[in-house]
Amino acid sequence: MTALATWFQGMKGSIRPVIHFRYDRLWEVDALRGVAIIIMAIYHLVWDLYGLAGWPIEMYTGFWHYWQLTTATMFIGLVGVSLSLRYNRMQARGNPSFRPFFYRGLVIFSWGAVLSLVTYLYYPPAYIRFGILHFIGASIILAYPFLRFRWFNLILGIGLLLLPEVVSWRHGISWLEWLGLIENPHPAFDYYPVIPWLGVVLIGVFLGQAFFPAGQRRFPLPDLSRFGPMRLLALAGQNSLLIYLIHQPIIIAILILLGIVTL
Repeated sequence: MTALATWFQGMKGSIRPVIHFRYDRLWEVDALRGVAIIIMAIYHLVWDLYGLAGWPIEMYTGFWHYWQLTTATMFIGLVGVSLSLRYNRMQARGNPSFRPFFYRGLVIFSWGAVLSLVTYLYYPPAYIRFGILHFIGASIILAYPFLRFRWFNLILGIGLLLLPEVVSWRHGISWLEWLGLIENPHPAFDYYPVIPWLGVVLIGVFLGQAFFPAGQRRFPLPDLSRFGPMRLLALAGQNSLLIYLIHQPIIIAILILLGIVTL
């Protein structure tokens, strides 16, 4: 299969709905991702009421600001956990190849590029240049050399999180905006630079290595995936990318139908 065909198959497969619950995955990781999906959708609903309906909501300080940070931290931290799970399982089979990580990262980054195009057509001054999907795609590739480490990831991750706080230097190179530490980033609907957010991924890798060595639970856990609400959360987590891509159009359509948002 050619590289282009592999990429295209990855794009299609990444948004193929998971209808039947997958028992070959760790339900607790998927359930946490499902929780992140729900609180993300709530945040975007509130943002739409603020940005599209004009409701007087303070989105960038206080409660909703920390709500957004919590959502992003959960999502991005779980990226690291999932990377360590996949790497450890591949290592157990003797083949932790870089190739599948590269293509997975490329696919997620490509969906970020789609959102860049959509937001550019909608509102060019604040289109997404390097949003959360761009970042997750890039971080899957960037984190690969660190997947075999444990404590080093914790130390490096904390260091990256603290770097913007302890280093006052900022650059003004617009094409390095994705890296972070930029003096005046462009206004954007979504912006997650490598510094400091790669630190959250690496801490997630540490947690994955600590709690799921060899891709298996270190500690026994009752199977709550057979409990209805928990199963739905985990199923949402198994469809996280698809839900991420379609939830905003659905929310906006509902607000338009209710007359809260007008075109």
